[in-house]
Amino acid sequence: MSQEFAGRTVVVTGAASGIGNSVARHFAERGAQVFGVDLSESIHEEMARLPGSGHQGIAQDLTAAAAGTETIGQVVAAAGKVDILVNSAGIVLLDKALELSEQKWDATLAVNLTASFKMAQAAGHAMTEARYGRIINLASQASVIGLDEHVAYCASKAAIVGMTKVLSMEWAQQGVTVNAVSPTVVETPLGKLAWAGEKGEALKKQIPTGRFAQPEEVASLIAYLAGENAGMITGENILIDGGYSSI
Repeated sequence: MSQEFAGRTVVVTGAASGIGNSVARHFAERGAQVFGVDLSESIHEEMARLPGSGHQGIAQDLTAAAAGTETIGQVVAAAGKVDILVNSAGIVLLDKALELSEQKWDATLAVNLTASFKMAQAAGHAMTEARYGRIINLASQASVIGLDEHVAYCASKAAIVGMTKVLSMEWAQQGVTVNAVSPTVVETPLGKLAWAGEKGEALKKQIPTGRFAQPEEVASLIAYLAGENAGMITGENILIDGGYSSI
């Protein structure tokens, strides 16, 4: 397997499970040193399972004050740098707009948007000083379309795209690219459970390719954006939804 990312330091949030875990493994298999960040203490065990050496888990509540600065500081202290940041941590709290509680709204924005910005801001300080960096933010097809009961989630993911565009513009001349990736439903264990049965089959019929995305497909796109051949791609929101949003 290609060792494209040998010598690179990669930070992946939400890396204990789901898309984040697949992304962490993808980079580790290609030679990177991976720092996985997650609220769950299982992050230590998950990072120990990755191929290669030097990987570390950081158990951190990314909504806590100074979490971004502390996390990136820990990475830089251990590895001397941060080359790539993948903001994958996120939550989905559903309800109709008229019934959505303030708590659900605030929690969704805190995890999906504010925590991602604080991580990007902290990484951005190190990257712009080094004059190199790649930041990939996980948005969603919900960043460009409306979904029933997803008002907080859609708002947070649309805001991720707006944030991505501004950071890309401000940091481009310092060698830092910032992009967003927007998947449809991804067949992680949680995704399979949430979209099992008739509900999932009905949604698949609305997707031109007739299926959901696989975690490795998302990881591969993220890795491309983090690679040397993507240096001219910045400020983009790339949909990986089987054509659903183009209908």
